Amino acid sequence: MEANTLFLLKALCLLCFSVCFTLASDPDPIQDFCIPKPMTSPYHDHHFSTNLPCKNSSEVTTEDFVFSGLKTVGNFTETGFATVPVSPVNFPGLNTLGLSFVRADLKPGSINPPHYHPRATEVAHLVKGRVYSGFVDSNNKVYAKVMEEGEMMVYPKGLVHFQMNVGDVTATIVGGLNSQNPGIQKIPSVVFGSGINEELLMKAFGLSLKQIGTLKKRFDPVMSNEH
Repeated sequence: MEANTLFLLKALCLLCFSVCFTLASDPDPIQDFCIPKPMTSPYHDHHFSTNLPCKNSSEVTTEDFVFSGLKTVGNFTETGFATVPVSPVNFPGLNTLGLSFVRADLKPGSINPPHYHPRATEVAHLVKGRVYSGFVDSNNKVYAKVMEEGEMMVYPKGLVHFQMNVGDVTATIVGGLNSQNPGIQKIPSVVFGSGINEELLMKAFGLSLKQIGTLKKRFDPVMSNEH
């Protein structure tokens, strides 16, 4: 009986581990594709769900699987960084396939600040320019180099990564992520723009209240709009 009980417990643990591992990533599709039907409420309220009602296959066209938005540059910010995110929001053909993409353009000297994607691994392909690119592992070891045109770099899931244009021309990167909702958390905004207690930040970073206030004005969207 003890041996049988131990076997059942091990099997149960293995089953629980398998279920948890499966739930940690996008679910596998149960059909070839699912082009979502037009929603009665705004699409952005539903685009991350994989349970959207699908169009009848007779209504699906080739154009549902084609996206042309990566041909053009996005809108540059004041810091010289532009992105064109691609997900089921603007490319319904991706729905249920566990994929998303992004085009990033960086003017000379500009950066894509340290950030991470909690639900996806990313592969970045440098189409044009020279970019200092890398990530930091859980032991605080940095893996970084200056990428040349045509090179690719992978950023493991959940690890902080970054990019900086070190060339003389605008750099272009195309990234692919293995989730239709990878999420993104930019470290400066997470720390100084989320409303964390100021005393805690002062103790954590050895900064004065005035310095904390300056950083919050820069990265807190509410305070930024007030100034």
